Amino acid sequence: MSLIPSFFGSRRSNILDPFSLEIWDPFKDFPFSSEPQFAKETSALVNTRVDWKETPEAHVFKADLPGLNKEEVKVEVEDDRVLQISGERKVEKEEKKDTWHRVERSSGKFLRRFRLPENAKMDQIKASMENGVLTVTVPKVEVKKPDVKSIEIFG
Repeated sequence: MSLIPSFFGSRRSNILDPFSLEIWDPFKDFPFSSEPQFAKETSALVNTRVDWKETPEAHVFKADLPGLNKEEVKVEVEDDRVLQISGERKVEKEEKKDTWHRVERSSGKFLRRFRLPENAKMDQIKASMENGVLTVTVPKVEVKKPDVKSIEIFG
């Protein structure tokens, strides 16, 4: 029996019990609550992490896509110099006899877009996938350094 009255509906609450596994959701009864459908639709998009580094030779993009293979990922370049990485992580098939205790891995469609700089060689972009990491390499146009000629000073 709880010593604290429940202010949030008829269910008994033990949110002050440090050993309780129950987590109070303050948005539980609101219409925009964190329903699994909404979470599934957005979590993959939000969780797709991409690093972009520039080396003297190229722009290199690395995306963590664990559990996906190259057939589930699409890399495209639009006319206006936009690199687009997209794909879909499928939802695991649910068996009626299974009891799920926690679902943390994201599923759903994802899409990331990056505007490439003017020095990108659009016709030489390469992509590879290894161990769940997508690497997109965009070579840079070589900038020719001006020839500097030393002039001897007489005096």
